[in-house]
Parts: sequence; structure tokens; C-alpha cells
Amino acid sequence: MTNKLAPWDEIPTPAMDFTVVRVANATGVPIYWGRDLAGQCLFIIALEGDLTEQFRSGIVSLHGINIDLRNGDGAKQQRLILTLARHNDRDLFLGLCETLIDSLTTVTDSGTALAIALAHLKRWKAFLAGRNSRLLSPEEVRGLFGELCTLRTLYQKTLSQEDAIAAWCGPDNSQQDFIFSNRAVEVKSLSGRERSLIKISSEDQLESLADDLLLLIQRVIEMPDAEQALSLNEIIELIENELTESQAIEQFYSKLTSISYAPLAEYDSPRFVVSGIRGYRVTNDFPRLMRSKLPQGITNVNYSIKLEVIEPFLCPLETIFERS
Repeated sequence: MTNKLAPWDEIPTPAMDFTVVRVANATGVPIYWGRDLAGQCLFIIALEGDLTEQFRSGIVSLHGINIDLRNGDGAKQQRLILTLARHNDRDLFLGLCETLIDSLTTVTDSGTALAIALAHLKRWKAFLAGRNSRLLSPEEVRGLFGELCTLRTLYQKTLSQEDAIAAWCGPDNSQQDFIFSNRAVEVKSLSGRERSLIKISSEDQLESLADDLLLLIQRVIEMPDAEQALSLNEIIELIENELTESQAIEQFYSKLTSISYAPLAEYDSPRFVVSGIRGYRVTNDFPRLMRSKLPQGITNVNYSIKLEVIEPFLCPLETIFERS
């Protein structure tokens, strides 16, 4: 995790109660950064009315973050208070708070604000349940972005949303990234610098029990100023907004959890544009190494394939995304 400056760095530890600083760009319900007597980081949403029953019916528990609803200064005021228990989780906590701010910026109704906050906390519980303590590497970010672009195409053109999410096998450590309709698709996302080679990470990646094995190669290029460019956070938010099937949404969150994704500010950049998408059919003559044909004892194979050599295996993209 990074050690970037956070709002709590400028808030002194109080002598009593807690010290707060209002979030300036939130024009809806009042939102505050704060510190308590123990110096712990706080995030506070000020609410009007008695929302105790709503809070009790929707409360979730988050490991390392205490969630509490307390009375405010007035008789009809309450505060939703999030307290970070472990300082070394501060970057992750900041990401959660920033997500809440974005969602509540213009929300003025306290009941709606509490409902939105509790929904986000439930979502973050799923994210945090399977996370580890590292950020995705730049290569992992690019690869995940490419898989998500393919996922969108799949539920827009080929499968139902639920079936498309189920077909996404990348997070499940499957041999190929997508498996559906007796078809397996391996997705490779190249940067602008990678022009002539694709990297194959195992002897299993280009071998499948499916009738059709297809290779999808796309260039995922950093273009931060392009109108159509998206960051990893932005494409995930886009998919969340497009998914309408509850089972698909739940399964999508579960798969993001398994690859240790959480909507941290670090994933607001780089911003990518996908171009140059090409599809290849992997037949018996396709140049590849396969577990079933390796000499005994050889394993953990990594190799590269020249793009010019696989030109004869080009196939229309419609072949990859055609309905069964």
C-alpha cells in the first residue's frame, strides 16, 4: 500500500470527544473526517431523524472497521461513524471513504444516505473478505481491464448477464479466461510497447477440452486524455451500472473479491483505450506448447509466440462472440 497524504494527517488528536473537518465538496448530507481520543481515523455522516431501526436492519460488520450509529448534537440528529481499528489498513479505509463521498455528494435525504452507505458497506465486506495486502501490479491491472472489456462484449452480444459472469473464469485460476458453449477463449492484452510477441504463461493456457479454443488479442493502450478512456475503477463501475440481474451482480462482486480488487484511488489511473482487437483459432497446427506433449518431468513452462507466425489462424471476431 502507498503512504500518500490522507485527510486525517492534518487533524490533531483531540483532548476530549473527537475533532472533525467537514468534507468541502459534499453538498448533500454533512460528511466529516475526524480523529478520536485514541488518535483513530474516523469518517462521520451526519443524519437527521431517528434512523435506528433502519440501521439495525441493514448493519454489516467489517473486519478492522467499527460501524456505529450515535446520537448527534440535537434531539433529532444522529451520526453514522466509521472508525478504523488498525492504522496499517488506512489506505484501504481511505478508499472506502472516498467511495462513500462520491455516492453521497448530492444526497440530501438522511434515510436515503444511510441506505446508500449501508449498501456500500455490504459491498465492501465482499471485497475485503478475500483481499490480501498488496495492490495489483501494472500488468495485472492491464490484464484485468482487458478481461473486463471482453466480459462486457460477452453479455452485450452473446450470453445473459448471469451466464456471462459465470463464463468469466480468469478469477478462478482456470486454464482459459472464458469458457462457454463448449468454447474456450484466452484473452491477451498488449501494451503499446508490445508489438510482435504474446506471452504464454503456462503449458495449459493453449490447451483445452472445449471443442473450440480461441485466442483474443487486444491492445490496451494508456491514453489518459482520450474521451473514451477508462480506468480500472471506471470500467468496473460501468459494469456495475449495466448489470441488472441480482445473481450476476453478486457473482461479479465475488469474482472481484477473489482477485483482491477493491476500488482504491490507485486504480483511478492509468486510463486505457482498447484498439486493434484480433481473434485467432487455436487448431492442431497452431504453434504452442502443451502439457500433454511435453517430455516427462517438464513443467511450469513460459514462452512467447511471434504474432507474424499466427497470422494464418486469424478468424472473425464474430466467431468468438457468436451465439450458440
